Parts: sequence; structure tokens; C-alpha cells
Amino acid sequence: MSSQKIIIGTRGSDLALWQANYTKSLLEEKGYEAELKIISTHGDRTQQWNTSFDKLEGKGFFTKELEDELLAGTIDVAVHSHKDLPTTNPDGLMIAAVSQRENPAEWLLMRKEAFDEKKRFQLKEGANVGTSSARRKSQLLAFRPDVQITDLRGNVPTRVKKLREGQYDAILLAAAGLERLELDLSDLHVEELDPREFIPAPAQGVLAWQIRETDNRMLDIFDTINDFDVLIKINIERRILNLFDGGCQLPLGAYCETEFNDDDRKVFKVYTSVADAWDKQPRQMYFETINTEDFADNIVSRIQSVTPKKVFVSRDLREKDYLYRALARLDFTVQSKSLIDIKQITIKEALPKTDWIFFSSKHGVKYFFNQKPDIGQTKIGCVGKSTAQELRQYGYRADFIGQSTDTKLVGKQFAAKIGGGAKVLFPVARESMQSIQYQIAKKENVFNVVVYATLKQSIAVDEDVQILVFTSPSNVDAFYEKNTITNSQQVVAIGDATENALLKKGVKEDRILKPEAFDDLAMFRAILHLSGHGGI
Repeated sequence: MSSQKIIIGTRGSDLALWQANYTKSLLEEKGYEAELKIISTHGDRTQQWNTSFDKLEGKGFFTKELEDELLAGTIDVAVHSHKDLPTTNPDGLMIAAVSQRENPAEWLLMRKEAFDEKKRFQLKEGANVGTSSARRKSQLLAFRPDVQITDLRGNVPTRVKKLREGQYDAILLAAAGLERLELDLSDLHVEELDPREFIPAPAQGVLAWQIRETDNRMLDIFDTINDFDVLIKINIERRILNLFDGGCQLPLGAYCETEFNDDDRKVFKVYTSVADAWDKQPRQMYFETINTEDFADNIVSRIQSVTPKKVFVSRDLREKDYLYRALARLDFTVQSKSLIDIKQITIKEALPKTDWIFFSSKHGVKYFFNQKPDIGQTKIGCVGKSTAQELRQYGYRADFIGQSTDTKLVGKQFAAKIGGGAKVLFPVARESMQSIQYQIAKKENVFNVVVYATLKQSIAVDEDVQILVFTSPSNVDAFYEKNTITNSQQVVAIGDATENALLKKGVKEDRILKPEAFDDLAMFRAILHLSGHGGI
């Protein structure tokens, strides 16, 4: 093995030095001697000016000087946060390898007085949030249009210091950087945002090791530490960015994850968020495939083909609701009406003492807690983020949240979590299907309490509606009392039970799109998917 020392080029910030020293330790574990060379970049110097980062990131402002020294031969490898790199390398340079992916999520750091558990992301009404990322701005305003956004500059410790000084109520930062620096954040509330909901930058949480194309020695060395699984996923993310011809000043997020399906085949799942500008509604979409050939190209084509449609949703939406607001901002016409009426059923008997209470819908939460039951410290489980959010409106947080639209699978996951001896109370509708209950082995540990009943109130839906969204089997049944589904209409079905109700009515499976989750964001994504070319 050659004893020639490897020179690692790096920026001088705390985070960049952590990344460079991490690289040095990986090389030393392989038996190579390495040292750091600190290089100042245009982006580092510009942080002292009044220039917003959405004008800087992703276009080489934090990388060009490192690349110049790499081409000049004064360093052997440049270590970058992969999300800072342009999508094309300068002539003569290449990415030799990528690291394992650290936490890809965003963290919303907030002062304790800005915490409000009843609000989305637990952030108080009208909060002043610091970020200069166009991607973060567009998504935050889509979910929370009430917040005020102020530009935020400086390295990670400087940004956190500004938050502590009260210049902001909250700030948005990448989790990976905060975790790497191991900063003490105990005086702040940290809200981790789900990367499937609040979409990170392409390749966020991943390091890139850049070398000269002609340096076969470095290529061989870094080939031994390359994470090929991560490389495949971030290549999809960055191909999307490349096709939109944007750096991080484009309000674009892309996140890819994988899981194995029932046939033991790897499924690639991609979540995207793309806006025309930071103050415009992002087109938030979801895609999956087992064949990655042209996957990114097809994703971009679908996003670009989104066209406003007339939509009917079988739910009573208010103008301030996320789903209504997001569709309206993209010029969709929205007709919404629940086709069932809900009547509260009074709880007349004392509730049994149980270890858990499980809610399968927002209605169950509402009509249970409206009766002000004393549940003490009983743990709470639920299906979906919307139900979890409804719980927070009553001051409770779920200890278990089932994310799948397959309620039988959620039931199995819940049963595995609580163990065989736990007793569970289920606030339910009068004619509940009890899919979760059937997955609990000991039926004597299951207690149902009826808290509401549903009554059909069918209406005639406009025949020119192009996309129909059904939120429950009851709404499907009520719809068919006065309507039919035409061959020109496309259908969104929330959950397996709703899909099955449509199949029983004769709707063909290839005309039904089932969102990946129960919440409004998943519904929005499904509607956008159908509004593009090619249907399902």
C-alpha cells in the first residue's frame, strides 16, 4: 500500500471540518495517511454580506474554490455536502464515492415560548421563522401560510445563536448537520419534520468525495468506502434536480427511499416538492417503481404536466383547510361535500379500564373527547397523521400512529407493539368494520364503545367533475344513490375499504388511485398525479 499522504480539501466551517475529519478517519481505517487543507470559498465569504442563500446554494458558491485546487493538483480529494454540488461536474472532475446517508430530515428548532402542540409542526400562530432556502420557504408556507419568514445567514452555530438571541421564533436546519456537530439544543424545542412530508434537498445528509477523473489511485481507494445503495437513490434525486435545471435556489425537494414488497422486490419510493417560486404553491407528488430506468425523467414529465382540473371531494372542506387551499392555489376547481351526516352517540356506561385507546378516524376522536371522558394516563394509538393532528386539538399526543392505508397491516403492527396482554378501548362508529380489532389475538381484551353513527345524505355531483375523491366506503354508497361514475372520470380512494367499495360498484381497478397514506397531503398528491398526462 502506498505511503503517499492524501490531501483532503475542505471549507473551514465547523460542519465542513467535521466532514473532512470524518473522511480522514475513514481513510486512516483503511491504512492511509491523510491531512486537511482548509480552503475559503466564495459562499463562505458571501455569508458576511446581505445575500440570501437561495441565490447561492447549489450553483458552486460553496464548492468552486475546492474544485479549482483539485484541478490544480494541490489537493487529492474535495469533501462536499452533496446537496451543495451542481448537478454536473467541471471538466476533469468526478464524484468518486458517496457516504452513508445521515438523517435526511429537516429540524424545526424553536424557542420554548413558540411551541404550540395544537398547531401543525407544533409551532405557534404567526411565528417568525428563519430560513433563506427557497425550498424550505415554499413548503413551510404551503403548510403554514400564517407564519412570517425572515432570511437567515451564517454557519450552523451562528444560526442557532441568532435563534437563542430572539431574532427568530424558530429556524429550519438540516438534521444531519446538527447531529454531526452534537450541539446542545436542550433549551430549545426540536421538531423533526418527516422527510416524506417536508421534502429535503436532493442528496441531503450525504457526503460526496470529488477527485480528478485521471486519478485512478483515488478512485480505487474511495471505491472501498462508497455506499452504492445510497448512490442509486440520490442519483434519482439529483437527476430530477438536473432535469429542472436548478440548484438549491429552485424550490425543489426530492427524497427517495426503498422497501421490499410482498414479492421481495425492491420498491423505489420518491417524494417531490417543486414550486415555480418560493411564494408559490409547490406541486407535491409521490411516485413509486420497481424499475428505475427513466424513472426520474418520467417523474419530471408528470410534474410538468400537472393541469388544473375540477375535483369533487366527499368531505366538508373549509377554505383554510390544507387540501382546499393547496388545490385552489394551483387553480383547481374544488367541490366538496360529505355524503354522510354524523350523529354523536352518548356514552351511557362507565368506560372499562384499559391500557390503550385506539382511534381509526378523526370522527372517533371528536365524538369521544367531546364527551369529556377521564382517560388518565392511558396510552393512545391511531391511524394516520390527520387523526393524530385531531388528537392534538384535544391536548393529546399519539403513542402509536399507523401510517399504512392497509388497516389490517396497521392492526398487526399495533398488536405487535402492545403485546398479548394489553387491553384496548376502541371508540367506533355504530357499524364499524373493526379491521384493527380483528388483528388483536385475545378478543376479551378488545372493548368497543359506540360514539357516533353515520347517515347518508347523498347529493347530485356535477357531471363535469374530472376527479372524484372518496374518503370512506359510506361516502361511496351514498354517492351511488344519485350518481354514477362515468368513463371519463378518474377516482381517488382513501384506504383499502374504500377501494373495495368502489370495486363492488363495478369501477375497474385500473381507474382507481389509492394514496400512500390517509392524510390530506397524500390526497393532494394523488389528485395532482391524476391531473397530469397518462392518468394512473
